Amino acid sequence: MIEALTDRLVELFQGTLPRELIIFIISMLPILELRGGMIAAKLLGVSLGRAFVICYLGNIVPIPFILLFIRKIFRLLSKTKPGEKIVKKLESTSKKKEEQVLRYKHIGLLTLVAIPLPGTGGWTGALVAALMDLRMRTSLPIIALGVLIADTLMALISYGLLGIFIK
Repeated sequence: MIEALTDRLVELFQGTLPRELIIFIISMLPILELRGGMIAAKLLGVSLGRAFVICYLGNIVPIPFILLFIRKIFRLLSKTKPGEKIVKKLESTSKKKEEQVLRYKHIGLLTLVAIPLPGTGGWTGALVAALMDLRMRTSLPIIALGVLIADTLMALISYGLLGIFIK
């Protein structure tokens, strides 16, 4: 799913936006995040080092805003029928992930962000942290480290470097 969506976005923007901006935008998007950004970078022929930095920055940019404003956004969205449905789904998803964070504390949040699988990542980590009322001062560095780990793992996977370590 992530690959198909990333391919589609690359096709849509290629030729109209610089490669680096395409990667940055994809890395900012929920669901895709830097997983999609790394795939896009590889498709667009961007060097590993450049892709690593762009994907990291793109994934990190929305995190402070989510931590600060998601509750207010949810309150506003909940005032409409479709918005209420979206909020309930996101809160339900967050609640499931919250158990992991409560059980393992900071390591739980770090793991939730660092493992590049669907339903994990910076967006999910920030949403869980915000809904758990974790302080930004505590949660932002943990999420930033988790994004860095996920970026490293996706770089290894996307650029085929994992083959060096697995034989």
